[in-house]
Amino acid sequence: MGRPRRARKIAAAAAYGGGIGAAGIGALGLVGYGVLKVEALLARRIVGKPFDGAPDDNGRYGSGLGYPVQFLVLGDSSAAGMGTQTAQQTVGAIIANGVSALSGRPVQLTNVAVSGAESTGLDAQLAAALEEVDNPDVALILIGANDVTHRIDKALAVRHLEQTVRALRATDCEVIVGTCPDLGTIEPVAQPLRLLARRWSRDLAAAQTVAVVEAGGRTVSLGDLLGPQFATFSQELFSNDGFHPSPAGYARVASALLPSVCDALGLWSYPEHIQPDLLRGEGVEPVAVAAGQAVREAGTEVSATAVGGQPRGPRGRWAILLRRHRRPVTDRSELAEVSQDRDASERTEAETGDEAHIPGAAAAQ
Repeated sequence: MGRPRRARKIAAAAAYGGGIGAAGIGALGLVGYGVLKVEALLARRIVGKPFDGAPDDNGRYGSGLGYPVQFLVLGDSSAAGMGTQTAQQTVGAIIANGVSALSGRPVQLTNVAVSGAESTGLDAQLAAALEEVDNPDVALILIGANDVTHRIDKALAVRHLEQTVRALRATDCEVIVGTCPDLGTIEPVAQPLRLLARRWSRDLAAAQTVAVVEAGGRTVSLGDLLGPQFATFSQELFSNDGFHPSPAGYARVASALLPSVCDALGLWSYPEHIQPDLLRGEGVEPVAVAAGQAVREAGTEVSATAVGGQPRGPRGRWAILLRRHRRPVTDRSELAEVSQDRDASERTEAETGDEAHIPGAAAAQ
């Protein structure tokens, strides 16, 4: 069964209240639950100890005239900013500053994300958010990784996400969902667990896209946004626990999401007379096909569209794929230079000792 078909099946089960079993239940039979359990325990030891918490990034960002843009963030530890040191380094804060700069208005960020949250926890987060903000302008949801690692029924997870998107859209709030990241890119996770995690997370991401677009939102695939650079630049893109992104990693995630958030707010638009760029992999497809394509390239946006004035075709709702995200300007050679400079600095500190960090130490000698 191909990924588009699996995505349709999961989304249909979510819509009609059915279930298709825990994540990856068929694959579990191939390798044995015991093997996966051992691999998971080893991965936890390698990944390291979790952080005590994420910084509180709630507050007002930027400046300008007019009422603040009301920006909600819901989701798991990636939405909360686990792995950052300051509030300004979270995905929500980076996007809030970007929106303020482009809109000329301040942005009020309300972050109700919970570290460790599964999609079933979105109901409580939404209730908490709407208690604080009556009329949100835009909401960002980052969810899915814990649904995979905890083997939550994918249809159940997607159902809660879809209900949250529909509830937000009922308030005229624009909704952008960063779909489940590709957990198969996490190097500390060994095979065969890594291979299965990749399939489970990509299947969930595709099903999330189908459900979110049907509910009136748009998705941005996060996929392997950080994965290709993990082995070489893990210290730059991942935090000390080897699992959560570093501030640089979160900046890269935010760069993939910011264009879609701004477009949803009307801060820049994709002109209707411009056709999708086929050379960039853009195009119009049935939503399930678009969802399957999106998971293969991080930064791909999927949203509803119409063909000949019709929102649906013979294979379901039409969707448009856009590659708004551009690859980072910094290339591998520049990152290598930064890495070398960091290593040299660490060696110098080790040789000179703590006195190098004490103001006036050299003068005292």
